[in-house]
Amino acid sequence: MELPKISRRHALGTAAGVGGAVALGVPTLAGCAPGPSPTSAGWQRPDRSGAPPVAGLHLQFGADASTELVVSWHTTGSVGRPRVMLGKPDGGFGQTAPADTTTYRDAASGTEVAVHHARLTGLTPDTDYIYAAVHDGTGPELGTARTAPRGRAAFTFTSFGDQGTPTLGKLVGANYVNDNLGSPAAGDVTAAVERVAPLFHLVNGDLCYANLSKDRIRTWSDWFVNNGRSARYRPWMPAAGNHENEKGNGPIGYQAYQTYFSVPDVGAEPTFRGLWYAFTAGAVRVISLNNDDVAIQDGGNTYVHGYSGGAQRRWLEQELRTARADPAIDWIVVCMHQVVISTADKFNGADLGVREQWVPLFDQYGVDLVVCGHEHHYERSHPIRGQQPTDTRTPIPTQTSTGVLDTGKGTVHMVIGGGGTSSPSNQLLFSPARARVLTAVGAVDPATGKRAPTYVMEDAPWSAVRDPVHSYGFAAFDVDPGGTGPTTAIHVTYYTVTGPYGDLTAVDRFTLTRPRHA
Repeated sequence: MELPKISRRHALGTAAGVGGAVALGVPTLAGCAPGPSPTSAGWQRPDRSGAPPVAGLHLQFGADASTELVVSWHTTGSVGRPRVMLGKPDGGFGQTAPADTTTYRDAASGTEVAVHHARLTGLTPDTDYIYAAVHDGTGPELGTARTAPRGRAAFTFTSFGDQGTPTLGKLVGANYVNDNLGSPAAGDVTAAVERVAPLFHLVNGDLCYANLSKDRIRTWSDWFVNNGRSARYRPWMPAAGNHENEKGNGPIGYQAYQTYFSVPDVGAEPTFRGLWYAFTAGAVRVISLNNDDVAIQDGGNTYVHGYSGGAQRRWLEQELRTARADPAIDWIVVCMHQVVISTADKFNGADLGVREQWVPLFDQYGVDLVVCGHEHHYERSHPIRGQQPTDTRTPIPTQTSTGVLDTGKGTVHMVIGGGGTSSPSNQLLFSPARARVLTAVGAVDPATGKRAPTYVMEDAPWSAVRDPVHSYGFAAFDVDPGGTGPTTAIHVTYYTVTGPYGDLTAVDRFTLTRPRHA
């Protein structure tokens, strides 16, 4: 086993502060009030009132990851006084923040889920915190969190898509079988992410495949139970994929996803809230998109192509323009689901809609890196900029070396879809590399209930590195601000993952470099 380069461990032990220490040096937080020590009346033993436990504990960043965090958990019943107690490892819990509650009712089961979000602002950059999420009638669940550094600084983030759950959820006769594309590897990758201990993790869509499941509530619950081993210690920042589209859950099918996560608010109308957003960590601006709006493929429970009426594209262009003009931002990273590149046969393929709508904006504003899922394997492109005048808008590579890549000359696309699904595509790669590009859909096929796709083949001059051997893995990105020199770098390692303890083997290493923003 080749061990990774380990970044500073961000998941501190939670024992500090549990023993009733009073607050020391805890900042005043917007929306927070001074709270009692853990052993006072503010935190008593459960009163056995039958209140549901704190479940699905996870973190998200706010728009400014150096000062804003959200602590979230869910219940399947109303609870009293949901709140988070916050402190520092050397001082115990000294602040209490109330949580807002949002709900959705699953259209398939009729079950209502309540999700509680405590928004913590005014935090200190690059600082460790301890917290406890609690509501009346139950015991607290504890976690730790670290805010991002402000300005140019070193840190690590990770990414994968297409995870599923490590549990089996559908009873057929006397046996449970899988109905949501999960596999044991869905648990292995979570353990592996914790071995690297990133500042945050990007989930590139298709989180748990609840829209395939007979029991959507249980599938979401299983996903949070598995990933709470990591997500209570570092934000897991998601992009919605086609399998987050659940029939009947909200006007366009994403209400479960929108309720479970409280991502930065960008002023979108309520129907679109949380489907696209951005945040800043150090000198990196991360932009999360929902590609179902522009992708041609019919991949969700309902076909929602064009649902925003261009609102997402207008927001994206303004966001890219602002980020590229900001002297404090060196890197623009986009997290999304459906792909611009793929060399897999008999799978989803590249999508012309994404190439037509997003790629010209990526080119115009110099996006450095795009991380995707949707195809269940690993591959990456050369830096690309511009498109051939073909029916498929074939991306044009600007560099063909594979070790050090200049993103000032083109965007690098990474397909990282081996997050755990039971349907890998690494054995379906064309040899030599070619691509199937989905260019149109027709009438609904009665056999599948989906609009029949039209594919056009193309050569793949943009293809750089592919992994036909390993089905599961994730990428780690070590941001290297580079001192005072003219360039900055991100060192990238793609790890394959095996076994329940997340054993890692480095498969692909390369470096992204670009001129530092003046």
